[in-house]
Amino acid sequence: MDYSEESLRLHREWRGKLDIGHKMPVKTREDLSLAYTPGVAAACLEIRKDPDRCWDLTGRWNTVAVVTDGSAVLGLGDIGPLAGMPVMEGKCVLFKAFGGVDAFPVCVGSKDVRDIVETVRLISGSFGGVNLEDISAPRCFEVERRLKEAVDIPVFHDDQHGTAVVILAALRNALKIVGKEMADVRAVVSGAGAAGAASARLLLSAGLGDVVLCDRKGAVWRGRDGMDPEKASLAEITNRDLVRGSLADVMRGADVFIGVSAAGLVSRDMVRSMGRDPVVFPMANPVPEILPGEALEAGAAVVGTGRSDFPNQINNVLAFPGIFRGALDVRASDITQRMLVAASGALAGIAEEDGLDRERILPLPFDPRVRERVSGAVVEAAVSSGVARAAMAKS
Repeated sequence: MDYSEESLRLHREWRGKLDIGHKMPVKTREDLSLAYTPGVAAACLEIRKDPDRCWDLTGRWNTVAVVTDGSAVLGLGDIGPLAGMPVMEGKCVLFKAFGGVDAFPVCVGSKDVRDIVETVRLISGSFGGVNLEDISAPRCFEVERRLKEAVDIPVFHDDQHGTAVVILAALRNALKIVGKEMADVRAVVSGAGAAGAASARLLLSAGLGDVVLCDRKGAVWRGRDGMDPEKASLAEITNRDLVRGSLADVMRGADVFIGVSAAGLVSRDMVRSMGRDPVVFPMANPVPEILPGEALEAGAAVVGTGRSDFPNQINNVLAFPGIFRGALDVRASDITQRMLVAASGALAGIAEEDGLDRERILPLPFDPRVRERVSGAVVEAAVSSGVARAAMAKS
């Protein structure tokens, strides 16, 4: 199948991938009086007396805003908010299909951090959570930080945290296959943008020995000139040996390669230079940093990519629906690192339960256990993190 041609045909046919349904019947005069005036006034007055009643009298408890400025859409780059709308609608479909979450695209016509934050702040009362999507680095870090300060609902940047959760789950199981301990491992991450930064932080919080980030200038190390604040912050906690040089230089002897950068950056010789039984996750889309067959020929023990046509697809859809399902169910005020690590552990556990092998280190997103286990782990972690504000909701 030509996916591009068929998808475009269906987009023309559907005229959008979302619609709005209703729970209440509107077939009689009595139905109309209950769904709208005069009956609806009772719910309005209850919320006026106690604003928290909006969580059980409206759909806010199960509603997420998918927010973008269209500046970093998939592999298409800065195509703008209108052109990014089909991707945001697709994300909303995945929220509903895999998490039972009602999600709506919010495409903001500005790249100014203040505009984006203020827009979302003003409409945040309509939502139970915010999913930031396809906003370019380094602005995405500032948008997330400011929004977390401005609103009292969870703010999640899927390009950062969703990617990191699935990478950590895949790495946990890959290391079990090759017989290495997390604390003894040095990983190299190619790409110091949103996904690379968040993955480095989450891997370290889960006990990884060390991470060396690489950008276009090579290794990121403490004291390197010309770094933005996010990279400077990362340099303080990564690359403890102050390794310098190109991507090829820092990959020598490494146990793990994680690519969230660009096509063709890794050669067979670079994989051969790595340590014993290296784990290689080239995840650039649509063309990875090195093709899986080439990595395996060069000695990689376990390979995963971001693509569905190769084994071990490392895909965000395994993470964000269940994470938001759990966060919404307990009306979480935030999504913490503990919740992310718990979600990752749940994903890894499903695959391990089924029996690990070199071509099966993650569950499939269609596995019904993914939503149940991930959301359950997130609920427990939200409670233990002190960010749960309600008892388990009915989802």
